[in-house]
Amino acid sequence: MPLQHLARLRLQQQQIRQSVFSDPAALAGWFGAMQAQDYANVRWALGLRLPATTDEAISAAIDAGKIIRTHILRPTWHLVAAEDIRWMLDLSGPRVSAQIQGMHQRVGLPLDIFKQSHAVIEKALLKSQSLTRNELVSALEASGIKADLMQATHLMMQAELDGLICNGPMKGKQFTYALLDERAPKARRLQREEALATLLRRYLQSHGPATLQDFTWWSGLTLTDAKAGLDAIKSGFVSETIDNQTYWMPSDISASDKNDTEVHLLPSFDEFMVAYKNRDASLDPAHKNNAISANGIFKPIVVVDGKVKGLWQRSLKKDRVMLDIHPFSALSAKEKEGVELKAAAFGRFLQLPVKVQFL
Repeated sequence: MPLQHLARLRLQQQQIRQSVFSDPAALAGWFGAMQAQDYANVRWALGLRLPATTDEAISAAIDAGKIIRTHILRPTWHLVAAEDIRWMLDLSGPRVSAQIQGMHQRVGLPLDIFKQSHAVIEKALLKSQSLTRNELVSALEASGIKADLMQATHLMMQAELDGLICNGPMKGKQFTYALLDERAPKARRLQREEALATLLRRYLQSHGPATLQDFTWWSGLTLTDAKAGLDAIKSGFVSETIDNQTYWMPSDISASDKNDTEVHLLPSFDEFMVAYKNRDASLDPAHKNNAISANGIFKPIVVVDGKVKGLWQRSLKKDRVMLDIHPFSALSAKEKEGVELKAAAFGRFLQLPVKVQFL
């Protein structure tokens, strides 16, 4: 299988070419987890895979707790279907907590502070249901726990990893926290072996073809974990070796290998780019530094037939949205037409007229 065909298969499995989903929470569940470091962009990551939806509808699903936004996996912000959050935290939370103990200490937090801070946070949220970080910091300070911005970030992150809190509904333009038990009271719990197999199955079905090394990068779990999970699910998947790398994919996978000049405008940190350790199938190494900054920021990308062909940038005005397209090399007339079509879809998602500029 050539790498170009591999990239097309990923577009299909990631629900970018043609989605089978209509519900945001079901789509999040298909992925297992979707990186959500940039909140505006992850809403478009869902929206482009749900062509009939709007930014408002995606925001409402997250505000309602159907989708949870919290720190999990590597860790960074992710979206997770509410029903999956408990077993996923049970699987990854302890490992991540162990990894970031040194970070806690470097920002000046003693490791014995979290029992006290968790109790304060829980008490405050039992009274108010959802609070901003500043409001929770005020509650902590009233209880004798002084925290600067970085320390507060770590206190909240640890409370998320321990399954105490997650995102609450937006308060205007401010993020809030809420108790996870209240946001996801019906979340399932699984034994570790089943959770590991479930997470790997979700990853390979939604991201395949992919290697086990890709999975360990995405999940933060070990290669030993990945191999154990594969043993449990192998009957439903097939593999192919390309350039000495073994790629796993669902056994029923199929897609056209025809070059159809299909264009997509993917947001920053989209799973199509961020979820793989090796990105050569879609990103020419010569353009890596253009698409991914030195400090690990994944930029919004223009994808043509599975390959990253440029960057795009949005600018929201009161009554419209401007899209600046920065191709790595000149786009053909057909490629420009594809950009215009996807820009129009982005405008429908935001419920604003859109204007495109090729720079």
